[in-house]
Amino acid sequence: MAEELLSQTEIEDRLAELPGWSVDGDRLTRSYRLPSHFAAAALVVHIAGIQDELDHHSDLTLGYDTVSLGVHTHSAGGAVTAKDFALARRVEDIAPGHGAH
Repeated sequence: MAEELLSQTEIEDRLAELPGWSVDGDRLTRSYRLPSHFAAAALVVHIAGIQDELDHHSDLTLGYDTVSLGVHTHSAGGAVTAKDFALARRVEDIAPGHGAH
């Protein structure tokens, strides 16, 4: 079943609840800076577990002390949907525990 598309207003309202997140092209995106490479790698592993749990996966980029995500919903033609915001909320909830800002 395809995800229901969000209106621009719905996207903006949801973004207001997720500081640091934005829409870049057709993706919901966020980058985090962490205190070390190990902390960044640990965050990636934690995010991977959440993505498997939700069966919804982002593009994850691991840098030396950074982690970047970009996500959209393939089954909705690559649009940003509520599934993307659910993943973003979960990531936002766990990131501080890894020292991310």
